[in-house]
Amino acid sequence: MWISEAAEQAGVNIQTLRYYERRGLLPKAPRRASGYREFPDEAVRVVRFIKRAQDLGFSLDEVEELLRLRRQSSRNRGKIRAVAEEKVAQIERKIGELERMKRALQTLVHSCHSGEALDCPIIEALEK
Repeated sequence: MWISEAAEQAGVNIQTLRYYERRGLLPKAPRRASGYREFPDEAVRVVRFIKRAQDLGFSLDEVEELLRLRRQSSRNRGKIRAVAEEKVAQIERKIGELERMKRALQTLVHSCHSGEALDCPIIEALEK
């Protein structure tokens, strides 16, 4: 299929396919005599894999590792699980950071009363 068809089936734009090719996440599609690239069905599966992994929070570097593990004839489930467990740990750390940020901001919002006073605890805290 042509690049436009592959992009449509994968749910991405053409530039995304080209970027994935340049980055090595997607094998280079062979060219026909006409000069058009012909993308195999596997390219669509790979792009969908990438997008689902990104939806779960994996970076493209992590996706690259998962793709490498996916291509191995004997999949090392322990290694795949370790990659996923590390992502879970990263998400948990991020949630903790976001909770701390939320509490700090809630404290500032609570200390700020509406009105026209020049001194504002939120602005003062940000200027420190």
